[in-house]
Amino acid sequence: MSRPPRVLTIAGSDSGGGAGIQADLKTMLACGVHGMSVVTAVTAQNSIGVQGVWELPVAAVAAQFHSVVDDIGVDAVKTGMLASPELVETVANLIERLSVTVPVVIDPVGISKHGDALLAPEAIEVMLAKLLPLATLVTPNLHEVAQLTGVTVASESTMRRGADALLAHGPKWVLVKGGHLTGPAIDLLTNGEQEFRFEAERLDNRHTHGTGCTLASAIASFLAIQVTQNIGPNVTLDLPRAVGQAKEFVTGAIKYGFALGSGIGPVDHGWQIGRRAKFSGN
Repeated sequence: MSRPPRVLTIAGSDSGGGAGIQADLKTMLACGVHGMSVVTAVTAQNSIGVQGVWELPVAAVAAQFHSVVDDIGVDAVKTGMLASPELVETVANLIERLSVTVPVVIDPVGISKHGDALLAPEAIEVMLAKLLPLATLVTPNLHEVAQLTGVTVASESTMRRGADALLAHGPKWVLVKGGHLTGPAIDLLTNGEQEFRFEAERLDNRHTHGTGCTLASAIASFLAIQVTQNIGPNVTLDLPRAVGQAKEFVTGAIKYGFALGSGIGPVDHGWQIGRRAKFSGN
């Protein structure tokens, strides 16, 4: 039997199951790829917020990475919560050793849906200097654009300015997510020369925990599929196509996001396979 595309997530664990490693692996399964993981931190987290964060030792992170990559291999990588300067630098050093044909999607997780800090201030410079130059794509929300560059994006017209500020640090592409703006849900993708606008209906559903993790993981999954369909030394990636597919997936997941606990519930990673209809009684 032929194997499915292989995607590695390097991120923190969300004990509530809505974001982080858990969301990444659910997304990868739904998108038709084989998900693997390197856990960087463990959180005590639920629908209300983050009650605790414990970083893993850098040796444990490196060991997980080598265990997977040296034996199984990888077709795409997605990073999420990295927390500290030491973890950011360690992950950058590990990713730098991968083949140039392996796409790398960086979700620069800085703050949780509930407002909890997930990236130490002193880690920002390390991320800008060492991790972003390795990225095929960086997927910041508006808060993360401001955190990383100091640029405030308050409208669609200023999204490009935020993207350009990030491109100056070396990633090939930047996707600025406009989920915190009013009006339609608009994302802007650019590599500095080309620009693509993605628009979806803004859905009236407060249960959106895990949207950033889900989108980045879906993009990595669709890029991995492209890699495995274009075997050879010169893999040509269609970033706009992968982002469009992922945008469609996450929009459906948001539409069927459901209540858990007393706070913000998760998006539904299984919306395409009818799980939502099963537990809603439809």
